[in-house]
Order: sequence, then structure tokens, then C-alpha cells
Amino acid sequence: MCGIAVLHSTTADTTSEALEALGMPMLRRLEHRGPDGISARTVGRTWLGHTRLSIVDLEGGDQPLGDQTSRRWVVCNGEIYNHEVLRGEFDGPFLTRSDSEAALHSSYDGAEGVSRLRGMFAFCVADEDGWFLAARDRLGVKPLYWAQHDGVVAFASELRAFEPDWRPLVEEFPPGHIWTVAEGLVRYGEIAEETREYRSRDEAKDAIRTALIAGVRRRMMADVPVGVFLSGGLDSSLVAAILARESQRGQPVHSFAAGTEGSSDLVAARIVAESLGLEHHERVYTADEVVEVLPTVVASIESFEPSLVRSAVPNYLLSELAAQHVKVVLTGEGADELFAGYDHLRDIEDSDELRLELIRSVEGLHNLNLQRCDRVTMAHGLEARVPFLDLDLIAVAQRVPIDWKLPGEEGQEKAILREAFTGWIPDEILWRRKEQFGDGSGTADVMAERAHDLAPDDDWEQVRVPGLPPARSREELGYQRVFAERLQGIRSGRVLGRFATA
Repeated sequence: MCGIAVLHSTTADTTSEALEALGMPMLRRLEHRGPDGISARTVGRTWLGHTRLSIVDLEGGDQPLGDQTSRRWVVCNGEIYNHEVLRGEFDGPFLTRSDSEAALHSSYDGAEGVSRLRGMFAFCVADEDGWFLAARDRLGVKPLYWAQHDGVVAFASELRAFEPDWRPLVEEFPPGHIWTVAEGLVRYGEIAEETREYRSRDEAKDAIRTALIAGVRRRMMADVPVGVFLSGGLDSSLVAAILARESQRGQPVHSFAAGTEGSSDLVAARIVAESLGLEHHERVYTADEVVEVLPTVVASIESFEPSLVRSAVPNYLLSELAAQHVKVVLTGEGADELFAGYDHLRDIEDSDELRLELIRSVEGLHNLNLQRCDRVTMAHGLEARVPFLDLDLIAVAQRVPIDWKLPGEEGQEKAILREAFTGWIPDEILWRRKEQFGDGSGTADVMAERAHDLAPDDDWEQVRVPGLPPARSREELGYQRVFAERLQGIRSGRVLGRFATA
């Protein structure tokens, strides 16, 4: 939902005209995130800009959104799923049905207020007296970047929003934090490390099932249709099954799949869609289409990591299709990190080490799959929601003994998750072995075939792209060149997490 661009002056010297002159070009670069409207407002020492994707309170939810005094205003990107509950807890009055108004009222209580929000969000609040607060959700599901220069602190939803001369200064705003001028960065919440383990496998399965169903229900909050990305793998198929059961009768559930002709994901998705009675849509693409869209995809995801690019291409084409039918889609991101779904985790024999690795992988998602998921969807004005990363489900997953997350008798990963949903989807899908999206969609094969076209240098191993780390493959070098060209001035060490240079 939406994009934000915000400028806050830490001195009284910067004029509102100067802030607007800097802010409007930033906001224009984010119009793809909010095709339903663009608006801005100067509040005290702050310029607040917002591009809107209308999902909740279509008529009354325009932003910047003010409180009853018309002195404090917010711009928010994301969704606050518990906003209805918070309306009875925060001091009001609430003037709209917009969930973003809960973010506005949370700011009165600082870190404690923001900690009560449940959802995915990045927002900035300012008042006429010069007070300012910025915040981001605990997992970093919604992006936020910032930079400071000449007494002005700038915030934006994407790297591309910043002016080229600002880009070397840009850093990622840390998840689970707020920032104010007076107190600086303050952590308001993190992913709790739950140590109480379930004693019986049945108890664990019941808790997993209940928590995932609740996570999907929360993410159905919308005044517009909600669809689902369906790869035919376990995770997206379970989300689709719950969505189909929870949707109102007579309301079709739209599912979307993408891949090359005959790819395993397309075949599996058709089986799931037919069994659940979904209104299914496919985007079948060719190798030439993959190569043609690559530069746009690399620029969109703001990353050159090969595994992200491979999965981002089908997701980008998939989002283009889905945006023609819905404004919101649910996805299966996060399940592998919660339930040890990746092949490389099989090599970790120590239970404590594996437990720590799973926590670390969840905490790092904002630089990896969540970044890719946000950018490829919002490039088409489409919002993606991730029910597996509901905080309650994360807590449940941490209570599942590590041994129960290991491969089952047939060697499939995430056995306990599969067992928890026996009968919900066809067995051939429930016990289908995992494939990375880039592999199952057929895109990885295309990348391998076209690597030479992306970087034809005979000495590619010696080639360096200024400001970026050495490429680990010919394929990555090609992506680095696109990244450097499209996002001139971005320093990878500040924004790319574990792929940073020393």
C-alpha cells in the first residue's frame, strides 16, 4: 500500500519551498507504488509526501492524514491489521476508517504506542511544532530508507527516490525501530525468542494450523478483492486453501501462476487451483521475454543477488498479470525460514545452531525475499501480504522442537507443517518436494543459458563494478552492471545487508 517520501529539517533555516522542491521529484519516482493518487503537505519543519494504493477506506483514507487538531499528520506505507482493536485503546477520536490512522495515534505514546501495532508498515509523523517520528515494522516487511545532508533528513520507500547526489549517503532504516530528533534511534520491538517447546506433536500441529489460519484472516482485511500467488508449492498452496475456505461464498478467489511453457510450477498450480475451485490465471513467458525484462527487474528489486533476480523475474511478470485483476495478493514468503525448508539447512546437525540460524534467517528477510516481494509487486501498484510472517505464527514456530522440523520419512522438508494441513490440498502437492521459484518456474535454466550474453567479458572474474563487491559469477556481473547503471551512486555496503563490501 503506497509509497512515502518525507523531508524533515533539523534546523529552522530550510524553507518549506526548499523542502517541497526537493521532495516532489522524490515522490514522483514512487508513483508506481500508488497509482490511485499523489499528495503532499508541509507540517512544521517537515514535508510529507504520499502516493496511494487505495485498499482500506477508499473514500476517506487519503494521506497525509491528520488528527482532530489538524496539527499532527502521518504518511504511512503498509497495513495495520489490528487497527479495529486499537481504536478502542488509543486516545481518539478516529476520523476515518483508514488503518493508517492507528499509526498516527500510536505516535502520541512513542515507542510503547508503536509496539502495539501489528502489521507491515513504514510511516512518518510530524506536527506543526517541529516534532517528528519515523517508524518501521519489526520484520521490515515494508521498506524504508533514509539519509541526512545539510540539516535535512530524507526518508523514502525505495532507493530510486533519492536524488543522485544523496544516494551515497542512503542507509536502510532498521526494522523494529523508531527515530525522533530528540532521542535518535530507539528499538521498540524485536522478534521474541520463544523457548517453551510443545510437548506433543499433535499440540504443535494444532497451534501451527490455528496460527496460519488467523494470519491469513488478518491479511484479508481490504475493501478490494484479495488474490493469491500460487506456485504450486506447499506454502502458497496452503495460503490459497485457507483463503478459499475463508472467503465469502459466491466471491471468486483469484490465483496467479507464472513460468515457462511446461514448467513444474505451472503444472502443480493448475492441480491446486482446480482442487480448490479457484479462478486461475497464468503468465506463460519465453526465454526472450526473460532476457528482455531483466534490466527492469534488477532496477525494480534494487539488488543484484542472483537468487533474488531469478525468482524476481517470474514474480515481476506474475505481478503484472495479477494487477489486472486485484490490488492485494497473499504469498508464501517466510515458511522456509520458520520450518527449515531450505536444502542447505540439512547440513546443520546441531539443534541449537539450527535454531539460531532460523532466527537469523527470519531477521534477514527484509534484505532478501521481502525486498524482492515488495518491489516486484509495487512496481505494478499491487500489494503483497505475507501471512507466514504473522508474529503469532513466528512465536508458534519457535516453540516447535527443532527435531520436528527436520525432513520426514520420505525426505521432504517442513514435515510438521505438511502434517498440520493433511486433507487441505491434494497429497501430491502436500508432499511435493521443494523447488526454488526460479527453478520451478523455469527461469533459472534461462539464466544459465544466457549468462554469457549478460557479461560477455572473457576475463569476467577480474572485472569489478565500482562500489560493488567482486562478482561471484558471470551472471552476477551482468546484474551488477544493470544495478550500477540504474541506481547510480548507491553504495552496496549500506543497503544490501550480508552482501555488503567490507
